[in-house]
Amino acid sequence: MTDEPAKLSIQLYSARHIASPEAQLEIVARCGYAHVETFGPWHDDPEASARLLAAHGLSALSAHIPFEIITQTPERAAAICKALGARYAVAPYLDGAAHPKDAAGWRRIGEALARAAETLAPQGLTVVWHNHGFEFRPLPDGSEPIVALLGEAGLWEADLAWAARAGADPAPWLERYRGRIPLIHVKDIAPKGENQDEGGWADVGAGVLPWAELWRQARAAGAGVFVAEHDEPADFERFARVSAQAMRGFAKGAP
Repeated sequence: MTDEPAKLSIQLYSARHIASPEAQLEIVARCGYAHVETFGPWHDDPEASARLLAAHGLSALSAHIPFEIITQTPERAAAICKALGARYAVAPYLDGAAHPKDAAGWRRIGEALARAAETLAPQGLTVVWHNHGFEFRPLPDGSEPIVALLGEAGLWEADLAWAARAGADPAPWLERYRGRIPLIHVKDIAPKGENQDEGGWADVGAGVLPWAELWRQARAAGAGVFVAEHDEPADFERFARVSAQAMRGFAKGAP
C-alpha cells in the first residue's frame, strides 16, 4: 500500500454531454473533486485546458491519450501531459478492428507501450493501459489478452466494472498485478434490468460492485489515484456528487 493519501479524481468523459467546459468544471469543483482525468477535446489546446482547470482549482493527474499517439508520436503525448501537468499518459482503448486474434498479437501491443514508456520515463511521465471488457475475454488458447498485453512489467489503470461485465472477478486481478496498478477507475454497475437509459451503469456505491472491499484491495495493491467514471449518466451532477460522497467514505475506511 502506498503511504500517500488516495487522490480522488473524475474522468471528464462522464461530463461530455454538458456543452460548456466551464459548466463541467464548475460541477466537478462544486462536488469536491480536486483532480480530473482528461480525454480527447481537452487535448486540442492543452495549455488553454490547463488554464481553465486552474481557474476552477482543479488539476489533471492523468490523461487518456489514444494508443496510436502514445506509441507512434510519444512527443505529442509528452506535450499534452506536460501542458496539463499530468503524470500519467493512459492508453484508453483499441478499436475492435485492431484487436489481435492471439496472445502474440497482444504481446506486441504491450511491447509498443513498453517502448513508449521507456521514451517518456525520462520526462517524468508514466505510460499506463486502461481496460474495457475485451481484454478479459479468453483467446482461442484460453488466455486473457490483458495478461499478454501487460506482460511482466506493464502498468494498468484498472477499470474493475468493465472487467466484471466481461465475467471476471476483479479481486484476484488486483492481487495478481499488485504494485503495477497506480490508478483505478471507480465505476459501478446497476442491478440487472435497472438504469437501462444509463447503459446499465450506476453512480459509485449505488450499484452491485462491493466497492468498499475493492477499494481496500486496490489500496493494498498500491493504487494511489481513484477516478470516478460513468459512461452515460442521465444527470452528471448527480453522478459526480453521489460518487464523490461514496469515494470519500471508502477512503476513510482505507485511506
